[in-house]
Amino acid sequence: MHNVTVSELKELLDNNADITLIDCREQGEWDEARIEQAKLIPLSDFQNQYSEILKDKDAKILIHCRSGKRSLQACQILMQEGYSNLSNIEGGILAWDENGFPILR
Repeated sequence: MHNVTVSELKELLDNNADITLIDCREQGEWDEARIEQAKLIPLSDFQNQYSEILKDKDAKILIHCRSGKRSLQACQILMQEGYSNLSNIEGGILAWDENGFPILR
């Protein structure tokens, strides 16, 4: 697992990199603000939902939450399930917003 800054994430998204961006916050947080390209898998139900969206265990998967703690937990769950190309977004959506990057509200 790697840590990725929000600036690195922005560059990947701007370059249409072949990545899957997962937001592991809860539905209410998602409804308030989200990164457009992200897919929601709430940490509270992560183990029941991840396999529906994340079918390729070798795909490049980046996970974010509010500040970086829950996304680390989500990465650990996926590592235990055999996913190999995982990145945790440092600082989460708070850092994304602080850098002035676009958010859907």
